[in-house]
Amino acid sequence: MVPTREEMESALAARHGTELQKKFCAASIAVCGLGGLGSNVCLCLARAGIGRLHIIDFDSVDISNLNRQQYTADQIGMSKAEAMTKNLKAAAPYCDIKADRMMISHENIEGLFDDEDIIIEAFDAPEQKVMLTEEVLTRYQDKYFIAAAGMAGLGSANDIRTQRIGKRFYLCGDGVSDVAELGSLFSARVMTCAAHEATVALRIIAGEYEA
Repeated sequence: MVPTREEMESALAARHGTELQKKFCAASIAVCGLGGLGSNVCLCLARAGIGRLHIIDFDSVDISNLNRQQYTADQIGMSKAEAMTKNLKAAAPYCDIKADRMMISHENIEGLFDDEDIIIEAFDAPEQKVMLTEEVLTRYQDKYFIAAAGMAGLGSANDIRTQRIGKRFYLCGDGVSDVAELGSLFSARVMTCAAHEATVALRIIAGEYEA
């Protein structure tokens, strides 16, 4: 039996405190990319009781995704936006989810994040990361932006850290490892970086702005 909204919110408030949980419930966060980073970020935020998630990805679930992304084998072929919506609703049934199946570009980003407090970059391709960073820092200077760089290979998880680059810009990762060079992505290390991104978002909502 699915708990009622009141039961879910009461359970979260018991864990996080009533006032902080109210802030989480009122927050709206965009997650750009629903792969290894984004799928894990989404579930962390939904389980924390974030009120609204705007999730964006153009791709479909592939068998190669299952080693590190939060999808199941029976979701192969589904769009990631649809599959992640289903998985988020299973974990956090009262989270308000806006799902867009699209590739973000210079041409369609105008107005895309008007309703969000925080924008999280969770792309795979370096050129997409650069594009989103440039656009957000130019067009959405009133938003908080969290990006990631470096989580490939089996280096120590302790090398992954969060840096505050600017007043509203945070960067998570080891800043060095490159999947193109190492040829490997492991679930545990990708999840570590995703947890950094999600934690920064929660800290910002709580009014804690240091990295």
